Amino acid sequence: MFKPKSIFFEKDIENYALGRQLMEQYKDVPKVEIESHNAIEEMRKKENKEFLNMKGNLIIGVRKTHKFVPNHKISDFLVPYTSSGCIAACMYCYLVCNYNKCAYLRLFVNREKMLEKIIRTAENSEKTLTFEIGSNSDLILENTITNNLVWTIENFKNTKNGFLTFPTKFDMVNSLLNLEHNNKVIIRMSVNPEEIINNVEFGTSRLKGRIEAINKLKEAGYKVGILIAPVIFVENWKPLYLELIQRLSNELSEKVKKDLFFEVIFMTYSYVHTKINEEAFPDSINLYNKEIMTGRGRGKYWYKESIRQEGEKFFREELAKYFPNNDIIYIV
Repeated sequence: MFKPKSIFFEKDIENYALGRQLMEQYKDVPKVEIESHNAIEEMRKKENKEFLNMKGNLIIGVRKTHKFVPNHKISDFLVPYTSSGCIAACMYCYLVCNYNKCAYLRLFVNREKMLEKIIRTAENSEKTLTFEIGSNSDLILENTITNNLVWTIENFKNTKNGFLTFPTKFDMVNSLLNLEHNNKVIIRMSVNPEEIINNVEFGTSRLKGRIEAINKLKEAGYKVGILIAPVIFVENWKPLYLELIQRLSNELSEKVKKDLFFEVIFMTYSYVHTKINEEAFPDSINLYNKEIMTGRGRGKYWYKESIRQEGEKFFREELAKYFPNNDIIYIV
């Protein structure tokens, strides 16, 4: 279990069972009371080289924003849920871009209110709805601290007209395997070539563990998918991603491959990432490549259209070859 160096907490968390539980769980950890989890000036002013040290802190608060954002990829809505940020340190994390250096783990203790809105929205709908509850964090990782994912599945399992979905880069799934989930949960494992995981996705599970986890989850009856994300067009990207696809074909169980689906997402990057990574990870690779990337507005970059087209062609051809019976939901 994650042992934070310090805890920054809002006073109101003591009005919630989970808040009291976490304060007792970490009773020996130094604590700082704050006004808002969104405005911790002490950390906003930290230098970029302090990025990894900041990841050692835990912020606990009450989520005030409960707006559902329509989504048309794998879900109907992106839903604010029980955490934001992460203790891992992927060099491309879009939360770093959105929140500058403030991509540390924030836990929100008012889970009952959040899940109640999801259930109410689903049961008042005339059609089946899918809710993405993990777009701002990794719920498998968070679950090792809060047990929130177990709690969520147990309390959602009988909901009419609703499904929950989330992605993960972690393999700590054993606590989910014996739950009664009623096929209401879709778990998508994010994968990359081993070389990229080792050199870019710091603090996440290895590829072997991720593949084993998705096999376990399918055996436990969960709906599963594979996110190849983000695709990073390093110099030797074709052999790396071909090896990844071949490894998935060889190591995923036949039960998984029976109705597996894929999502493919190309990396976006930013000026903020560049500045933080230069100081926080001075010996790591530079993910910005001006030869194949172009501006996307306000300091953000993505791959040029010709590169994206080449990438899409490659993934469609190779996935069709090794997974001929499986759908590609989208490539973006």
